[in-house]
Amino acid sequence: MREIVLDTETTGIDALNGDRLVEIGCVELMNHVATGRTYHVYLNPERDMPEEAFRVHGLSTDFLKDKPLFSEVVADFLEFIGQDRLVIHNAPFDMGFINAEMTRIGMKPLRNPVLDTVQMARKRFPGAPASLDALCRRFEIDNSNRTLHGALLDSELLAEVYLELLGGRQPDLVLAGGPAAGGPAIVVERVRREPRPHAPTAEELEAHAAFLKGFKVEPLWAALEKPAAE
Repeated sequence: MREIVLDTETTGIDALNGDRLVEIGCVELMNHVATGRTYHVYLNPERDMPEEAFRVHGLSTDFLKDKPLFSEVVADFLEFIGQDRLVIHNAPFDMGFINAEMTRIGMKPLRNPVLDTVQMARKRFPGAPASLDALCRRFEIDNSNRTLHGALLDSELLAEVYLELLGGRQPDLVLAGGPAAGGPAIVVERVRREPRPHAPTAEELEAHAAFLKGFKVEPLWAALEKPAAE
């Protein structure tokens, strides 16, 4: 199963009122494990960068002015994500910006299935903080490099958080080298042992007979063992 963990950075919080995408980062998962394949691009938003947004991600107007437009990278972006499920932290926000950009260049919105890890976290830990930083602390994931928000770094951290929200590595646990991992079959050599005798000894039979004599009523199995002529 292929999934794409995705994150974006923007000029603000309102995709329908002039704010634009400035960064997209994606991490490919196969069966919930990162493959090492990523997609990352900075974008020219064709507008200035508000100071408040700059303090979040550190991407300035000057840095972004020579970066490609969304229309110039959309083909590569769509090829990378395919039709596979997108795993996003606070999915309505990122999907809102991506689809606003798609609409702006005359393309249809994305129709990929989407999984929102914020909702996953709130369901699993009701009432607890569900930010990416809070979940990294909860699961002891090192996010010390996250001094500023960055789409690719946040996608990599989210991939680890997502795995923990699924229950850690247990869902896909296989024994290394075993058949399920694609390795050779494990052959266990069994040592043959001679069968142990199970028949009672003469002393054991004599002790059992003495025990039965202590019953006031003859046991049923003793009657059944008698020859039919009796």
